[in-house]
Amino acid sequence: MPRRIVDLSVPLEADIASDPPPMLPKIDYVDHKQSAEQVTQFFPGLTTDQLPGGEGWAVETLTISTHNGTHLDAPYHFHSTMNNGERAITIDEVPLEWCFNPGVKLDFRHMEDGYVCTAADVEAELKRIGHDLQPFDIVVVNTSAGARYGHDDFLMKGCGMGREATLYLLERGVRVTGTDAWSWDAPFGYTAQEFAKTGDPSIIWEGHRAGMDIGYCHIEKLANLEDLPPNGFEISCFPWKIKGASAGFTRAVAIFNE
Repeated sequence: MPRRIVDLSVPLEADIASDPPPMLPKIDYVDHKQSAEQVTQFFPGLTTDQLPGGEGWAVETLTISTHNGTHLDAPYHFHSTMNNGERAITIDEVPLEWCFNPGVKLDFRHMEDGYVCTAADVEAELKRIGHDLQPFDIVVVNTSAGARYGHDDFLMKGCGMGREATLYLLERGVRVTGTDAWSWDAPFGYTAQEFAKTGDPSIIWEGHRAGMDIGYCHIEKLANLEDLPPNGFEISCFPWKIKGASAGFTRAVAIFNE
């Protein structure tokens, strides 16, 4: 059966507005000319002029967080416990069965920046697209942030998923969700404004913290969600297996069997 694959991942890239300044990745590139001398050190007697074109290899050194680029957050990222008191699992413990399942896209691009989506919003969108949630569906949220990735306003773009909306999905068996925004929650700048008004700490990271009740994972900084229909595809988002980590990079893709 022929398949079509849509890349849902952003490239890991330095020098763009992908994360807050203290969390930005760094990539040091060594090209073929720069590494030629390094190659000769492995082979005594070899000189750089004996290499094809005088070239060695290309290699990169990364200084990054597990939350740079498109990544899958483990329940351990949200809190030390999940499922009302159990030890939260780390990324190397996430069941692989969670990471390759039918996908569902909720289109919330019309929601204003900083809006916190509710269960009613999720229910209304599922009704609009005619989808009945099934256990282990991977639900991704298309916000206005996706179109602004790498731009200076990216961190303040898009709506967020509140505790109520997140639990609506989790209570129906969803265990992996995703967003094209920097965070599953609303942009921090808007939450900070609301906290300054109300002093209510429960609004901080409320979508993430829903994992304290029901353990789940979510993907952040997805791409190309506007190219997806509401359903009819599968999502693969297997994470890097980093021992004891709170997240792992993933080359998330949508797979259409056509």
